[in-house]
Amino acid sequence: MNQQVQKNTLYVGGLAEEVNETILHSAFIPFGDIKDVKTPLDQATQKHRSFGFVTFLEREDAAAAMDNMDGAELYGRVLTVNYALPEKIKGGEQGWAAQPIWADADTWFERQQQEEEMIRIQKENQASMQAAEELHRKKLADELEGEKDEPESKDDPMAMAEAESLNQNNS
Repeated sequence: MNQQVQKNTLYVGGLAEEVNETILHSAFIPFGDIKDVKTPLDQATQKHRSFGFVTFLEREDAAAAMDNMDGAELYGRVLTVNYALPEKIKGGEQGWAAQPIWADADTWFERQQQEEEMIRIQKENQASMQAAEELHRKKLADELEGEKDEPESKDDPMAMAEAESLNQNNS
């Protein structure tokens, strides 16, 4: 689990139907100053989905609330209280709900351009390497051709051996 835990936001599960954000706020205010209370709604029924989030200003207050309220009863239901994990959305590179799905579009285009640039540079490098190899082969061929054209000395045994070996290789 690589998600970073939000130390001042608590997940509160097992809420009764009659519990709203005001009641949830009232239940948790004894533990410290509350920054935000949310109870996500079901789109079809427009009722909360039996869980909510309470964000405290201080981490210590959130820890105290979690220690005291986990397993406690509210409106006849036993609460489950844990540190909240960041909500994820599908499709985003970062995946955080606080970030719109199109937020990574610019970085995607930048990566595409970088990849295309790398491919272009690799092709240029390959072409220049091939040109250098071709030039080297041509130079070697010219040198060998130049050696054939030079008059061989009959007195030099090394020159005679080289000429003989070249003749045998060409045959």
